[in-house]
Amino acid sequence: MQVRQGEVIAGKYVIERVLGEGGMGIVVQATHMHLDERVAIKFLLPQALGNEEAVARFAREARAAVKIKSEHVARVSDVGTLETGAPYMVMEYLHGQDLAELVRTQGPLPTQDAADYLLQACEAIAEAHALGIVHRDLKPANLFLIRRADGSPCVKVLDFGISKMTSPGSSGSDLGMTRTHAIMGSPLYMSPEQMASTRDVDARADIWALGAILYELVTGRVPFQADTMPQLCGMILQEPVPPPRSVRADVPDALQDVILHCLEKDRTKRFQNVAELAVALAPSAPRSSLRSAERIARVLSAAGLPSSSMAPSTASLPPAAAISHVTQTGFGKTLSRSGGRALWLVAGVGLVVLGAGLALWLRPRSQPASASALVPVTSALPAPADAVPAAPPERAAAAELASAAAAPSASAASTPSSTAPAAVATSPRAATAPRRNPARQPSAAATPAAATPAAATPPAAKPADPALDPLHGRH
Repeated sequence: MQVRQGEVIAGKYVIERVLGEGGMGIVVQATHMHLDERVAIKFLLPQALGNEEAVARFAREARAAVKIKSEHVARVSDVGTLETGAPYMVMEYLHGQDLAELVRTQGPLPTQDAADYLLQACEAIAEAHALGIVHRDLKPANLFLIRRADGSPCVKVLDFGISKMTSPGSSGSDLGMTRTHAIMGSPLYMSPEQMASTRDVDARADIWALGAILYELVTGRVPFQADTMPQLCGMILQEPVPPPRSVRADVPDALQDVILHCLEKDRTKRFQNVAELAVALAPSAPRSSLRSAERIARVLSAAGLPSSSMAPSTASLPPAAAISHVTQTGFGKTLSRSGGRALWLVAGVGLVVLGAGLALWLRPRSQPASASALVPVTSALPAPADAVPAAPPERAAAAELASAAAAPSASAASTPSSTAPAAVATSPRAATAPRRNPARQPSAAATPAAATPAAATPPAAKPADPALDPLHGRH
């Protein structure tokens, strides 16, 4: 159809310019007259109107895009048919560039950016797979990069025109629309099984395509390059994938493992679902991308996909990617974050214990009231190796009595009589000596002052607290 600037279609869309044109359709920029909103409108070209399969696929693309609610799919707001009978589809207008153009203009992307972009695309593909939709035409040109209102990047998946419906009871089943020998998709990103039969593919064909896209984002080239289509098919079917590090030396080992795992020729050896891919890829992406991996796991788990075929297995993951893994069957409703939460919990408990110990250590220590308070502790300590053996109990008692008898004499000779009782009461020996009959104790007058040298006079002790008298109550 001829598209003219200023033409009004469907009574409300004013065409402004052509955005792109392909073999089957054309996309134009237009403005909604009543809402003053810019939109993109896709039409089928006149030569495609006679192709019933093309018309059916056009309608399927609209239905698939409407069903997928992810922000990473371009929204479809309206569909209809023109007076000429050509169907049209109204989509959100995207301002940005696709990843194929980004790599062409900037070269290989930083590895973290590439992983982030692919994880965002995986969110849309996970929702499509949960609905039984296999895209079958994933490539950098169908991943469109825009900026959100806050400036952060957002990837949109485009063109579900050749998608395949795998749900048995789904509307518009692919079984009658794709011939077994038909080759549909972009050969550079097609899996070996899609090369053999486009009709007999499943979600793992999209896994291969995502791996090929990631390969190109980080190296600037596709995994297989050939001059002819037969040569390309032979390489994809038989030749090993050149490691990304053979093209770009600074590609991390973990990221290379993910790419090569996606590009296993035997689909049973690939990631078996997008959640496995997302979990393995998350460590190579920015930390904010972990949310994408969690959402992908939740989407597929909520879809009730069989755990036997969809549950991630750490044994099938590359060694570097097995650090983080889905922890429950049926996609795991909880995604472990390399023990992050557990480490925070342990750190919190450790801080509490450390704080309690520090408080106890800094608490003021009370001094013992008398030497007798230390007797139970010191008596329990082992004797040093060179210590003199203890005297027998009888000789120890006699020595103790002699010492107790000498203490009052020395105190009376060197201190006023008014303080003598206090000195006797606080003497270490007197505090521990057994109570004796005062009549049998020698008096201070009976002991000559010269009998005790002045140097042997013990220092006056601090008066004891009466409340802590160790002799109290011993009768």
